[in-house]
Amino acid sequence: MSDLIKISALDYVRKVRSGETTAAEFLHKTLERVRDVEPKLHSYLLLCDDAVARAEEIDKRIRTGQKVGRCLGMPISLKDNLCVKGKRTTCGSRMLESYVASYDATVVKRLRAEDAIFVGKTNMDEFAMGLTTEFSAFGATRNPWNADFVPGGSSGGSAAATAAFECVASLGSDTGGSVRNPASFCSVVGYKPTYGLISRYGLVSYANSVEQVGPITRTVSDAAFLLNLIAGRDENDNTTVDDGGVDYLEGIDDGNAMNGMRVGVIREMMGQDTDSPVAAATMRAVSDLEQMGATCEEISMDMISYSVAAYYVITAAEAESNLARYDNLRYGYDLRMDGYELKAYTEEARKKFGPEVARRLIVGGFVSSSGHAGRYYLKALKVKNKLTREMGDVLAKYDVLIAPTVPIVPFRIGEKSDDPVGLFMVDLNTVTANLTGRPSISVPYAISEEGLPMGVQLISDVMQDKLLLRAARALETRVSLPEVPL
Repeated sequence: MSDLIKISALDYVRKVRSGETTAAEFLHKTLERVRDVEPKLHSYLLLCDDAVARAEEIDKRIRTGQKVGRCLGMPISLKDNLCVKGKRTTCGSRMLESYVASYDATVVKRLRAEDAIFVGKTNMDEFAMGLTTEFSAFGATRNPWNADFVPGGSSGGSAAATAAFECVASLGSDTGGSVRNPASFCSVVGYKPTYGLISRYGLVSYANSVEQVGPITRTVSDAAFLLNLIAGRDENDNTTVDDGGVDYLEGIDDGNAMNGMRVGVIREMMGQDTDSPVAAATMRAVSDLEQMGATCEEISMDMISYSVAAYYVITAAEAESNLARYDNLRYGYDLRMDGYELKAYTEEARKKFGPEVARRLIVGGFVSSSGHAGRYYLKALKVKNKLTREMGDVLAKYDVLIAPTVPIVPFRIGEKSDDPVGLFMVDLNTVTANLTGRPSISVPYAISEEGLPMGVQLISDVMQDKLLLRAARALETRVSLPEVPL
């Protein structure tokens, strides 16, 4: 593997700007890497055939002194639930195997305007419903640290591609930890912004009230760099907010960022089901923050024990509504109409959903039905509201909260796929940020004795993304991790 591609996004920009490399040279090295490792990892579902031509065109503009966007031809990958005009967008499902997007997602449009180059669309759990990227209709993605293990999910393809140097950075989506979970398992940075900070226009919907697009990068500064490019109000998404043009990179390397900062260590995210190496790594991170001037105290949040149940009720109900569009009239698998009643036609097409999606659709239809909505769905909404209030009370006293990103170390492919309820508990530490709309980030922090990555999660208050990124960057400076062995 060429050492050239083992760099951060900011280093890429500096090297291209200084003439040390060109967009085309870097892209060719990246594509060589993709060819070498894809048979082992299966990070991508599609490679973009226009990438090389784009790189050459950007280099020409650089040579002739024309205006070039801030990405300068940076190779970026996209989770395959983000629409790219003229490219297949499958969401990891047979249901959309032949669907070609007719428009660009807002984040795609904004990155394209900054001269990013899209390497390809990355593998994912079907319709983002999963935690391991084993539930893709097109085969599982494998962890670049050990191909026998899962990379996390549902943005596992994005995390694996970033960790394995198959791109400089990637965009994923995070509904309950789907950016942070695989970032932790693959030893990269995963960022879920404040709800509404990044447009969801062109993101295929799973659970609108909690999901967000988020960057997966090799450094915290790279996440801030991408946030500068894609954050902000979008007229196509009424849930977006105006961040006032904040520069998330400004001051990110302040060596005194943690001085006087108040940090809460969440007791309920460090329970008896937390693997001991994960708990030990998190407590070392707490010690690091204290050494940098922070005051760290254990806190308790009673509603967290109800968060996973509430999350899966709410998201299943929203998913059941969102996926109703796959009825073969608006979207869906193309079946022959001859001889079919519409009901039978639709039922036949629904078989094209995988088992995890089917399971959640059944749950979603049940919990939101007229006879059960009060017992399940409305109660879950009450939990969400109480959890949000509790989080607000805590963050009125503390600047940042800390916990393991995932309570366990990565596990083997197939080890938990037959235990869907047990697998849901992997989300215990991540769903709270989604349910409450708070920004959260997973920072690579340790490697277990078995050579498997572990991440630490930081959470801050709504629209305190810049503060959160500075705290994460401060923690990152205390860590020196080995290079991915693949």
